[in-house]
Amino acid sequence: MTKARKTPEQLRSHRWYGVDDLRSFGHRSRTAQMGYTASDYMGKPVIAIVNTWSEINPCHSHFKERAEEVKRGIWQAGGFPVEMPVMTLSEPFQKPTTMLYRNFLAMEVEEVLRSYPFDGAVLMGGCDKTTPGLLMGAFSMDLPTIYLPAGPMLRGNWNGRVLGSGTDTWKYAAELKAGKITNMEWKSIETGIARSAGHCMTMGTASTMTSAAEALGLTLPGFSSIPAVDSRHAQYASLTGKRIVEMVWEDLKPSDFLTDKSFDNAITTVLALGGSTNSIVHLIALARRAGLTLTLDRFDELARRTPVLANIRPAGEFLMEDFYYAGGLSALMAELEDLVDTTQRTVNGMSVGENIRDAQIYNDAVIRRRSNPLVEHDGLAVLRGNLAPDGAVIKPPAMESHLKLHTGPAIVFRDYNDMAARIDDPKLPVTAESVIVLQNAGPVGAPGMPEWGQLPIPEKLLKAGVRDMVRISDARMSGTSYGACVLHVSPESFVGGPLALVRDGDLIELDVAARRLSLLVSEEELARRKAAWTAPKPRFARGYGVLNQLHVLQADKGCDFDFLEEPPREQAASTADPEIH
Repeated sequence: MTKARKTPEQLRSHRWYGVDDLRSFGHRSRTAQMGYTASDYMGKPVIAIVNTWSEINPCHSHFKERAEEVKRGIWQAGGFPVEMPVMTLSEPFQKPTTMLYRNFLAMEVEEVLRSYPFDGAVLMGGCDKTTPGLLMGAFSMDLPTIYLPAGPMLRGNWNGRVLGSGTDTWKYAAELKAGKITNMEWKSIETGIARSAGHCMTMGTASTMTSAAEALGLTLPGFSSIPAVDSRHAQYASLTGKRIVEMVWEDLKPSDFLTDKSFDNAITTVLALGGSTNSIVHLIALARRAGLTLTLDRFDELARRTPVLANIRPAGEFLMEDFYYAGGLSALMAELEDLVDTTQRTVNGMSVGENIRDAQIYNDAVIRRRSNPLVEHDGLAVLRGNLAPDGAVIKPPAMESHLKLHTGPAIVFRDYNDMAARIDDPKLPVTAESVIVLQNAGPVGAPGMPEWGQLPIPEKLLKAGVRDMVRISDARMSGTSYGACVLHVSPESFVGGPLALVRDGDLIELDVAARRLSLLVSEEELARRKAAWTAPKPRFARGYGVLNQLHVLQADKGCDFDFLEEPPREQAASTADPEIH
């Protein structure tokens, strides 16, 4: 049903600016203090430009310019733009992990939108956790919202070879360790792998989540594929500013178009992209913020039918710049048309089907046809068993196929520091058949579930030619990573999950086809170990870390805070909005 357009008196900002009382006098006089007149904002949508720019976030280094282009669009459409800086989550720099602070950003966005006189919001993000963090907060507040993706950086280059961020870092780091390249060559790679503004141009978490945002209907169609420094990215920023003003008048909010089928579209798109395993955690959290139910099992169900069509590293050959020139996300979704629900609405007021109707593939080596997929199905797989009763995940296209059915003895590291100290010890009793296990790397234990899941292969095995082996942890791994890495084991070891009970030499069986991860130890022995297990000391004694360790949910629930999730829609009350006194 089409809503009636809002009148100026129905704008949320009218409660701050339009009322004839002392409080509104203060709001208007202080706005005048900043150089604006009443004609700039009175009776107009007030739009928050929520900007994650900072001088330590290289992925967003162009956001100062993009914010001005958004403002231009807002002014042209008759709105009043207000740029609001929020916490930056810079994947390359923030320790121990940006994931620890994703919920912090979500809380800040929700409260910024709730407590100021905003009628709508443009969310500016792209670097891995900024996309889910921004969207989680915006979903909870549920104002008219549109997302502006940062866009991928340009291809890397080293001596005529194309480099992909992250993926080729891990690849050549292993080659350096194995003595296959020199330190001078390694330094040359360092200076050529990231050479423009924008997020990772591989199908890492950044490109996966900005694409998922578009598939959910939260960006202008085609925006997520545009390279950050392409002039069309600036044009779309201005168009985004124009569109959010219209969305406010239409009162088009996330809750008006996000459905279970929207999330199925996003999952199917992520799977066809060969997307990051991190998307599972983030999409579950986003769905739960929207009052919808999304489980690990739904990812596995959709993976069984969805082909991988995007030939992009780490699972494929090309990079995001190539993907854009090949037709971008709209072309990929058009090729998936019978697997997505094309009736779902999007922020531009049109359906998915209308948005992709004229999309074409221009290079089917990059975006494969359905008749020639990169992988027929199972871009992701959800594993269960006595080692992961609440689930674990793996990315089969990124692993050596002979490891998809494997049994081997465990080599256990109690935490990251233990692993770093011993992994390259020549005396470590490890072979190519071993299963490397890292404990205490989950949401509470690490803390923050860092991207440690691509556990290093011991140096002596690298020198012997080994490039993949089964590795298991309750951590995540970068979407740019690859290998036979079992991730997100739930519940995590730090809170007493079965992973905490693994001992050196225990046999572990991985069976990807059967979706099984088994610790081949008797139930009686596991019960004895569990009874003897002692909970580790808490990681934090004060501050935000305490909030995380008390309230963060496990990976299969999306790692949100338990007090921030929305109840299911049928049980939900109206969104709280502060009274203006």
